[in-house]
Amino acid sequence: MSSLATKLVIKNIGLLLSGQLEQPILDGDCIVVLNGRISAIGHAKDLDTDNAGTVVDAKGAAVSPGLIDSHVHPVIGDYTPRQQQLSWIDSCLHGGVTTMISAGEVHLPGRPKDIVGLKALAIASQRWYDNFRPSGVKVLAGAPVIEEGMVEEDFKSLSEAGVKLLGEVGLGSVKAGDTAKQMVAWARKYGMQSTIHTGGPSIPGSGLIDKDVVLEADADIIGHINGGHTALPDDQIICLCEQCERGIEIVHNGNERSGLLAMRTAFELGQPERVILGTDSPAGSGVQPLGILRMIAMLSSLGDVAPETVFCFATGNTARMRELDSGMLEVGKSADMIIIDQAQHAPGKDMLESIHQGNLPGLGMTIIDGVVRSERSRNTPPATRMPEIVEK
Repeated sequence: MSSLATKLVIKNIGLLLSGQLEQPILDGDCIVVLNGRISAIGHAKDLDTDNAGTVVDAKGAAVSPGLIDSHVHPVIGDYTPRQQQLSWIDSCLHGGVTTMISAGEVHLPGRPKDIVGLKALAIASQRWYDNFRPSGVKVLAGAPVIEEGMVEEDFKSLSEAGVKLLGEVGLGSVKAGDTAKQMVAWARKYGMQSTIHTGGPSIPGSGLIDKDVVLEADADIIGHINGGHTALPDDQIICLCEQCERGIEIVHNGNERSGLLAMRTAFELGQPERVILGTDSPAGSGVQPLGILRMIAMLSSLGDVAPETVFCFATGNTARMRELDSGMLEVGKSADMIIIDQAQHAPGKDMLESIHQGNLPGLGMTIIDGVVRSERSRNTPPATRMPEIVEK
């Protein structure tokens, strides 16, 4: 492949959202990408923008890291039997999502629950999403739902096979805190990250997981702290935020009031870096292609938090917690980005103020690994300013 084919320049950027809480807005109007990674950020006059294979004119719109959905339930390819829907991942790409993280492939009809079968499913899921990226979206899958009878060797062999996630603890037969704690510790020992179901049952076979189980299990992520779908009582949510130092995941398919409570508690604790966002879809509520954007607008407007800060919950916070090489506009990171602008005729003096008032932005382009994957979104409201590919 020639150098022309691997260099991307995005110019005339009106706003750079970094994805980093320390400095959510960057100074600059241009990004240069080489071989799928960000090589320079700044002002075009100071950067090497020559000999690009692709040049995108942002037309004054904003660039943000691609959104990361921290909680999805994929099955196979771009199909979900839960809602009998094709191309749901492609639809989410049109909502700005460039990376998805599986919380368990639980919606597979006839999902195996014996230890040999669940391990086989996890390894196969990891493989097929590693080999096939629907519409370019990065799907990190292969997340086994742990069951009674698993031993340390099972986690060791899963890790050696490339499985790096656990499905939601509590969706299988393991519901006791002490058993979950042992298995989570084994998973952590072998480099596997864990998420625990929080709240009332979501699917047949799951059950109530309250604060005591969550605290004892000590999983890496407090999965859907605002319920998936039924949330815990307020005092338990506050307790989890205060007594557990793990990730606080707020999802679209949960209790919005409880989500706001969890976010506010994180701020009161001085720990906004713990907050990450997911959709918990596909689920009984369906697929939400704009779920992450809707969460950003909801938390910003009703929670009265600057939208550039909330964008970090869906990008850099998740990337750091999940140890991803994307999620931030930073030299060396994967060039996963979206170009967005204030929706046409939306109130507010600019995009950030419009989002702070509860409105969705318009998505003009998604870029994954430095490659343009989609242009005008078929799902968001139309953006006021649309980026354009001017050289290719």
